[in-house]
Amino acid sequence: MMKQIIYFISTLIFVTSCADLDIQPDGRITLADVFEDETKTEAFLNTVYTFAPAYFWYYTNQSMLAGSSDEAEDSMIGSGAPNINARWIAGGLTPANNPGIDLYSSMWRGIQHANIFLENISSVEFEDANRKERLIGEAKILRAFYYWELVKQYGPMPIFEKAPDVNFDYSSLSRPEMQDIIDFIVQDCDDAITNMRLPLRVYYGAEAGRVTRAVAHAIKSQALLYNASPLWNPGNQTEKWKAAADAAKQAIETLTANDVYKLVDSYGAYFLTGMDYEDNPKDTETILQTSGSGSLFIANHSIPSRPGGSKAGVCPTQELVDAYEMLETGEPAIVGYEDEEHLIPIINEGSGYDPKNPYMGRDPRFYETIWYNGALYDNINGNVHTVETFIGGSDQLLKVPPYTRNTHTGYYLRKFIDPRIQGTQASTATWKKYRLAELYLNLAEAENELNGPTQEAYSAVNKIRERAGMKELPGNLTKDEMRLRIRNERRVELAFEEHRFWDVRRWKILSQTDKNVTGVEIIKESNNSFVYYRFSLGERNAWQEKFLIFPIPIGDVSNIPSFNDQQNPGW
Repeated sequence: MMKQIIYFISTLIFVTSCADLDIQPDGRITLADVFEDETKTEAFLNTVYTFAPAYFWYYTNQSMLAGSSDEAEDSMIGSGAPNINARWIAGGLTPANNPGIDLYSSMWRGIQHANIFLENISSVEFEDANRKERLIGEAKILRAFYYWELVKQYGPMPIFEKAPDVNFDYSSLSRPEMQDIIDFIVQDCDDAITNMRLPLRVYYGAEAGRVTRAVAHAIKSQALLYNASPLWNPGNQTEKWKAAADAAKQAIETLTANDVYKLVDSYGAYFLTGMDYEDNPKDTETILQTSGSGSLFIANHSIPSRPGGSKAGVCPTQELVDAYEMLETGEPAIVGYEDEEHLIPIINEGSGYDPKNPYMGRDPRFYETIWYNGALYDNINGNVHTVETFIGGSDQLLKVPPYTRNTHTGYYLRKFIDPRIQGTQASTATWKKYRLAELYLNLAEAENELNGPTQEAYSAVNKIRERAGMKELPGNLTKDEMRLRIRNERRVELAFEEHRFWDVRRWKILSQTDKNVTGVEIIKESNNSFVYYRFSLGERNAWQEKFLIFPIPIGDVSNIPSFNDQQNPGW
């Protein structure tokens, strides 16, 4: 029988009492029944998968996490709706309330179910022993995944290698060091990586969503990179950067051997479809996709001129636009700001950037990510539509809420949007939780921090730039210069993929990036030229240092004495 134990368990773990398994007069199946049969055992593993979080547009009011970072301003801001981004930027995160990205309960439940599976499968006889080993590998990857998603938000959490029994004293719990929980996550990943019964990728639709050795590599690489970053490596220990570099290198070498994984040719088209499961798949880049498609995504992240659109959704900021380099020179257009509000950009005079024609000649990924004034949107009522974000235009900026259908920044989201789809027809875009490009960027960052701008660091980041159609980075960069270029490469390559939100935290630059964001007001002159005025969207209230790590929920702090002493800084 499933029993609940204090808040720590009642919100996240249901503990099964072995003593109760033999007595079920109401006919319910017991764990003993489950783990006597290989079919039901595998079905139990399927329940472990069900705790995987929903990303993409599956937040409150069909929003995206980008609006809680400096990537975007949500068009629902000021509308009065309980939007995740409105709550977040208002500073709504507290120990008693998480404004919409709370994984605390579900991740603990996933960990608990994975532990129950791993404890019990050893006694189950399988007709195919290889199948049994594969399932064990999947469970370890899932446990590592759930732990990592939990740790990424809350910092180090107690390590449970097995499900606690009903007599476990939760008041005795204490938080481990970050390195301890990272080691635990990495060990689960390594166990899976060396488990050759696990495939490197899946090729059949019936196995869609199953975790693989490639997923274990991706989790390990990301966890070690974060562990080496300033937030969790204040002493800048080189061994942490070496572990991160080695993991990324191993992942890339393994995944790209025999072209099992490789970067797809077209950056923009890649985000319009999901994985295909064939012997020779078109999508060779995605390591794990976790969310399906839906018509609501297009409807809730749309321009006003598009039929079926209900709101603008997350509107890219001027800061994100500024991050896209110039195509011809490969140089940054904007290298900083003279003022705290970002209203006076520092223009790189040698880049070729023209402030009177700011959207000309930019990184091709800009055109695949952002709808801007003058962009051509195909298939609006069967015609090619010119996006008009200038004041008075068909898709104009409206700075005063609650105009939810119009941009608040002067830009609209282009990424994931297929212009060929009309009305509210379902998009085929899916959420790429892990993809090969991230591993190249992980390697570039870790290698540069470890050894400076070596050829290996250059090769990794230039691999991403080459696919985008951008020039290679100049070969005379210093370590500090290379760091800035790699960070910017992550910003544009992984835009709107929920990396920026976490990157600025692990780099400890949140106060520099999230205090203020800007948009652009465009005035059309009588001669059909445009004048551009930057404006601030107002100071946000979730940039202080305490927002680097989420607070442990108040229930656990109240019930577990050591948690009260070990609450995260600032909370």
